[in-house]
Amino acid sequence: MNNFGSGLVKKRKAVRAIFVSSYIPRKCGIATYTKDLTNAINMLNPYALCEITAMHRDKETLSYPWEVKFRVEEQNLDSYIHAADYVNNSSAEIVIIEHEFGLFGGHCGEYILHFAERVQRPIVVTCHTIREEVDDDYGMVFQRIARRANALVVMMDDSAEKLVKRYGIPEDKIVVIPHGTSDLPYASTESFKKIKRIGTKRLVMGNINLLSSNKGVEYAIEAMAEIVKEIPDALYVIVGQTHPGVVEFEGEKYRNMLRKKVKDLKLEKNVRFVNEYLSLKDLLGWLKTMDIYVTPYLDPQQSSSGALAYAVGAGKLCISTPYLYAREVLKDDRGVLVPFKNGKAIAEAVVRLWKDTEAREAMQKRTYDFGRLMTWSSVALQHLDMFEAVIKNYKTT
Repeated sequence: MNNFGSGLVKKRKAVRAIFVSSYIPRKCGIATYTKDLTNAINMLNPYALCEITAMHRDKETLSYPWEVKFRVEEQNLDSYIHAADYVNNSSAEIVIIEHEFGLFGGHCGEYILHFAERVQRPIVVTCHTIREEVDDDYGMVFQRIARRANALVVMMDDSAEKLVKRYGIPEDKIVVIPHGTSDLPYASTESFKKIKRIGTKRLVMGNINLLSSNKGVEYAIEAMAEIVKEIPDALYVIVGQTHPGVVEFEGEKYRNMLRKKVKDLKLEKNVRFVNEYLSLKDLLGWLKTMDIYVTPYLDPQQSSSGALAYAVGAGKLCISTPYLYAREVLKDDRGVLVPFKNGKAIAEAVVRLWKDTEAREAMQKRTYDFGRLMTWSSVALQHLDMFEAVIKNYKTT
């Protein structure tokens, strides 16, 4: 056995991790995030592939992939206890809880506390949303899970500051790791428009989401009524099914309202709905087709957006309302922020930048360069480095 290069190459120790999260094939942003992240970690950590403990709802009939080793019944407290015992009897070295309000059972999601307090492993909590209300029931539950955590991951500096100032979390427990994105080449949209049978010179604006009323899509449609006065063949593509949780409680009420608005504004030739739950490959195909990506979201406190992260990673010209995540990733002239609920402002930004090719291309290049820091491989490496530090610190305390 030779030792060529043994002094030059650092061998990374395999890390055995279990993620607690919703998971594919559930149609859920957290499920998709967890799948993408663990895929990327597995590429760098192939001798100890990530395991999943999947949050499962009774009415769901899902066929999970092999990496799901345990299912937690969302509204069954005993199931959380059994999951903790499973972890304690496994070879796992660290547990990662993908925390989102509404994902866990019990009052304000308190059942996850019983799991966390029973687990005899270091715990990392990824905070997908951080509530402003510290002292309500949701805030109190979050404070308890944060105290139990050995580390908390947030996706932006503003979120880290909020944990320190509002929740009193020590800075040394908080790690900022950006939302991941596919590593796409910087490319023209023309060839992808041909594939979609869209005119290669046609302006294509769009967004990709599980549709719900907090996305503010109606304001982008209102913007189109103004945009077509200057750019008559502009096209706005709304990609994605209505969120399953929305369908359960109100059916297609929101989508039907959007369709009526399109008809009332006589935009049938300028707005296209792609009402499908698409694979990542197909989603990226649509993203590559878009010249301008718009997130007209309505919640000022939204602290992450996988959709916007992917658009930044692809170097898209991004126009967004100033929710927290957009303010951070689009600062330094990497995009345009417009007021909430203001279709006219969206239209003015689109028309101005579409006509100014030089400014548009310079902004896209800045966005793409920033996106290289957010590729899944980079994000996975940051997670593995953090896991190693947390495990080491846990063993010495």
